[in-house]
Amino acid sequence: MTDNKVKRLSIQSFAQKAGHIMLIVLAILLACLLILVGVLQLWSHGKPTPFVDENGSPLAGSISEKVFVNINGVEQGMFIKSKDATHPVLLYLHGGMPDTFLTQRYPTGLEDYFTVVWWEQRGSGISYNADIPPETMTLEQMIADTLELTNTLRHRFGQDKIYLMGHSGGTFIGIQAAARAPELYYAYIGVAQMSNQLKSERLAYEYMLQRFKESGNTKMVRKLEEAPVTMTDGTPDAYRALRDPAMHSLGIGTTHDMNSVITGIFLPSLTSREYTLGEKVNMWRGKSRSGISIIWDKIISTDLSKQVLELDLPVYFFEGIYDYTCSYTEAKSYFEKLKAPVKGFYTFEQSAHSPLFEEPEKMGRILQEDVLAGTNSLADTE
Repeated sequence: MTDNKVKRLSIQSFAQKAGHIMLIVLAILLACLLILVGVLQLWSHGKPTPFVDENGSPLAGSISEKVFVNINGVEQGMFIKSKDATHPVLLYLHGGMPDTFLTQRYPTGLEDYFTVVWWEQRGSGISYNADIPPETMTLEQMIADTLELTNTLRHRFGQDKIYLMGHSGGTFIGIQAAARAPELYYAYIGVAQMSNQLKSERLAYEYMLQRFKESGNTKMVRKLEEAPVTMTDGTPDAYRALRDPAMHSLGIGTTHDMNSVITGIFLPSLTSREYTLGEKVNMWRGKSRSGISIIWDKIISTDLSKQVLELDLPVYFFEGIYDYTCSYTEAKSYFEKLKAPVKGFYTFEQSAHSPLFEEPEKMGRILQEDVLAGTNSLADTE
């Protein structure tokens, strides 16, 4: 047998062994994936956690349910939670994606004094449906949906008015809904209130670029410099793809202590038991379709500080000092221009974008002593 033939046989033998090893590895990976999916399926029973008393029995008068309602022709879902269903109703409008699942890590305590409606808006979370006509995903439709759901909740709970709270992108919809129909609400509460969002993005861009330069992160500096945010050209695609991970790495994203979208948002969304596995998949399908927000183009081209200057109801802004997702300084500037019968601006010194998750005790005190009373005694002083 020649040396060349021996070499060819050796190569063939090695290739066969390598192929067998690769098949074994792939089989193991596939088995692990199937096991993981099975565990998630079993874990994700999709039922809201009930409130219980000291004996572990359902708390009398409480409510914890997941319901679906037809709103302007589209079935939309929500979680309704309260330790006493006779409490005032609070309708919560989320931002770019639903964040109810974050309450397992960051309890808000809202259900102690409100009947909280965590609505997952048209095209998001448990309201996701690939068949929803894209042409209905507009600001006007979102406002109409908000007002329709408001009336549904008023009738269901027998209350003349309810409270409206927007968070982040939800404030863009919420403050305009409140301005359009103030008679439906006791008060409007903006958490991380939007104002001139394009200017906010420019301020965030400048801040991040400076921070990364100071830390010597040349990779991030290069990426940002290649995708500048400007007041004329807006937010390029490359910046929007970089935005969330960059903000979180600097503590100016969802919370001041959350440094990763994966560990801070994605994994908690998978471990929530109140969603089925299919609903979790749909949550991220909706997010992938909407990006930062499904109405981002409208948001980025609107200056609310010039469009909504007066509201005929009490208005409260809750703002985290570290927030660059929706600029703290821009929110404060907007608040100073805004006219309302009662208004209060509240600075949260330990928070970034989500005071309701980051400083729930302080927020709870303000809600109970100021918002529910219709006063502003705890508001920041000039």
